[in-house]
Amino acid sequence: MNHPKKRVLVGSPIHQKPAILQEFLSSLLHLKQQHIELNFYFIDDNIDQDSSHILQQFSQQSEHVLLQSSGLSDDYIRDDTTHLWNTNLIWKVANFKNMMIHHAAKLQYDYLFLIDSDLILHPDTIEHLVATDKDIISEIFWTQWQPNAIFQPQVWMRNEYDQWEQHLGERLPDQEIVIRFDQFISKMKKPGLYEVGGLGACTLISQHAIQAGVNFNVIHNISFWGEDRHFCIRAVALGIPLFVDTHYPALHLYRDSDLDKVSSFKKECGILLIEEELSSVENHNRPHVEVIHENPKLTLTMVVKNESSRFLRQVLEEHRKYIDEAVIIDDGSSDGTIDLCYEVLEGISVRMIHNDVSKFSNEIDLRKQQWEEVIKSNPDWILNLDADEIFEPRFAKEVRPLLREADVDLFCFRLFDLWNQDHYREDLYWKAHFNYRPFLVRYKKDFVFQWKETAQHCGRLPENIFALPHSLSDLRLKHLGWSRPEYRLEKYLRYHALDPNGEFGWKEQYASILDEQPNLIPWVE
Repeated sequence: MNHPKKRVLVGSPIHQKPAILQEFLSSLLHLKQQHIELNFYFIDDNIDQDSSHILQQFSQQSEHVLLQSSGLSDDYIRDDTTHLWNTNLIWKVANFKNMMIHHAAKLQYDYLFLIDSDLILHPDTIEHLVATDKDIISEIFWTQWQPNAIFQPQVWMRNEYDQWEQHLGERLPDQEIVIRFDQFISKMKKPGLYEVGGLGACTLISQHAIQAGVNFNVIHNISFWGEDRHFCIRAVALGIPLFVDTHYPALHLYRDSDLDKVSSFKKECGILLIEEELSSVENHNRPHVEVIHENPKLTLTMVVKNESSRFLRQVLEEHRKYIDEAVIIDDGSSDGTIDLCYEVLEGISVRMIHNDVSKFSNEIDLRKQQWEEVIKSNPDWILNLDADEIFEPRFAKEVRPLLREADVDLFCFRLFDLWNQDHYREDLYWKAHFNYRPFLVRYKKDFVFQWKETAQHCGRLPENIFALPHSLSDLRLKHLGWSRPEYRLEKYLRYHALDPNGEFGWKEQYASILDEQPNLIPWVE
């Protein structure tokens, strides 16, 4: 049964620099709309004519954009240190947001999504927030409010910006506040859904909440700064709890220098950089009839090379618990890798393809070969893993229900870079586990798969894979390839040789591989 799409009005008062505005609008164009229908309501409050022109161009691309001029010419101080707002500016913006609430109510939208124009969104953001079925929920983002300060989220627990748990009437010494603050920050870094006391700037509001009376009017008997605080206090007083989601953190372009982060952010969250590919999402979401087997065949595919003394035995012994067959590309091994594969997977169908000369220096050729070979086996589902990747133990018991999901063709998981046997790394350059990545895909003969044509970091699966209906799984994947010092040195030298200028990857991350004291977090099963 096809359910009607939820109608979402995306609202944003815009007073923005052209470069940042361009990135903001670009991210809106990449938002997924499989289960929702987006319309846009922008209030042009720009004093920069280039920004106004960009908005006009955007509005002309679609009939679903309402663009309204504010008729005002106020400005505020903003530089690479901080932003300075005055009271008049704050309540001007509050009035704009109230206009958007009124518009959403009048046209009976299912949701209003209010967003600041200096944010870059993950494509799944709004669909995911709608799926949580919360009346008021924000997607998290992190901001360094002052240079050299720590990054903090835009959500808080109580008062004006208290980011720690504290019960009513409880008095805390400064030392305990520091401990609880650290606990709050750590929790916000973990993908999840959490109740908070305050939020803003990236917020989904349901029709129910709007009908209940939420708005941004000033509450005259409190002195808190900022329209979002008055909104949040009113919402809670109306009996509507506030939530934050942390699965798809947005990127906050708080300073012009933050524009340097956009490219890496897009790589991490899979935003399609070629505008023409947006049409492929529509083309391949056509209704179709497909037989879902009661016991679908799960095919493991891997690329291996000289892995016999590393982690291959360990990972294959785990994989054999749930796979039906394996298609393996041996990329020029000179050790006992091939024999080890047959030994550990005895009793399971294994097709081995051996390359006399390694293709890894031009990874796109290797990945295409891997894909072409695995689809020859006519798989139902393809699990694409490297020889140093292993799921946590519960995957073996829980994978079969995933394969029987009729409405999902792609599952994404978090990959944790283990730095030793029982700790993973987490810092600026090592945060792969903050995002969900595709590893398990249903093979669809009628889908035209397209690849990212780059020599390195082309991706192990086709680039347009997210055009398929996809879902997130909380099952975790361990990456063991960084877990020993000698392997880290080997990879550092390999990337330095193959990609010395960081053309296909992240040069700063390459340099950080050999950090002597990285931030490590215990792995808990």
